Amino acid sequence: MEHEDAGAEVHGIASRTLRALRHRNFRLFFFGQLVSLVGSWMQSLAQGWLVWRMTQSTAILGLVGFCQFAPVLLLGLVGGIAADRFERHRLVIVTQTALFLQSVLLAALTIMGVIQVWQILVLAVLLGTVNAFDMTARQAFLVHMVGREDLGNAIALNSSIFNGARIVGPALAGFVVQRWGEGTCFAINSVSFLAVIASLLAMRLDTQVPSKPVGNVWAYLGEGFAYTWKTPQIRHVLSLLVASSLFALPYSFLLPAVVGGLLNRDASDLGILWAFAGVGALTAALVIAARSGIQGLGRSAGLAAAAFGLLLVGFGLSTSFWLSCGLIAGLGFCMMTQLASTNTLLQHLAPEALRGRVVSLYVITFIGVSPLGGLLEGRLAKAIGLREVLVAGGLISTCAALLFLATIPWVRRKLSEADPAD
Repeated sequence: MEHEDAGAEVHGIASRTLRALRHRNFRLFFFGQLVSLVGSWMQSLAQGWLVWRMTQSTAILGLVGFCQFAPVLLLGLVGGIAADRFERHRLVIVTQTALFLQSVLLAALTIMGVIQVWQILVLAVLLGTVNAFDMTARQAFLVHMVGREDLGNAIALNSSIFNGARIVGPALAGFVVQRWGEGTCFAINSVSFLAVIASLLAMRLDTQVPSKPVGNVWAYLGEGFAYTWKTPQIRHVLSLLVASSLFALPYSFLLPAVVGGLLNRDASDLGILWAFAGVGALTAALVIAARSGIQGLGRSAGLAAAAFGLLLVGFGLSTSFWLSCGLIAGLGFCMMTQLASTNTLLQHLAPEALRGRVVSLYVITFIGVSPLGGLLEGRLAKAIGLREVLVAGGLISTCAALLFLATIPWVRRKLSEADPAD
């Protein structure tokens, strides 16, 4: 009897964790994205290692990260408007096709042996420009596949495949780079895009009616800002994410320098390090997927950000490769807890007509601000040392998180008419 009860409990947890997969369209998206994201992580590692091998410069690594993600900062709000004013399914098909073409060009230049740093920078800008529209559209599109009831679970499962691919992709990329070079990784990524494009074309969806513009584009944009500002949960969790993105999350841009410079390891070890980060992040995503409702998500985001900062201090001071692997697994767990909690909270609070614009602010603060931090930290690492920069970023992030946690009681009192999120 006890075994039957235990089995029923495990089955119940599994059903609750995977409930969004009941929806056919989300299943197609889930498995198509899984294949595509493995390729994307392969390209990410291979590109960083290629730049480090060509330049041995933390400043150039930071510049590449800036070029790849700064367009999200500049165009993210436009992407949010596009996600609210155009049919999201078609928009995602267009952006995924553009990303496929970008990866084909990067692969061709590298395999032909003519790739130069300036070409990598230009292609990084192109990638970031497309992502400014793709990331917001994909996030806002989730609700059309699963409905509001399973939205939080779909967000968490979407994060889980992102981080599952983060385990497989870098480890595979490290192996491929060592034997066949970076160009092969770029080619594999190109092919992987076909899976997600095919899954999008195979979906059967009800016709989406985009929201009607309230006036000119500035009024349309201002409507999203106004809602964000008057909703304290959104305002405060985004402020915390800005601090994390500026001072802590950019550590990922500098990982090739950490592995190749501080730890004296090669590309395969960089893949192992990325895989450990993916294990931690995947674990967090599955934990969040098993949750129901948004109760406590604000506090979870704050505690995760504080722990991330402390772990980053340890990571910056570490001289042991395997200790660094353990620390980066913790970093991955905390990062995903903060990001998934923030994303879920925002999408639950945002009305459908404003979803794209609210989600675009999340994308901007997460993806768009971090390249500024990467550019700054890359320069500072060259001037004062990589370890010092990582430690300082971790301490600043922890202080910002503690300040955020101190505001939670005030936010709770402020929201007398809304469901509490903390």
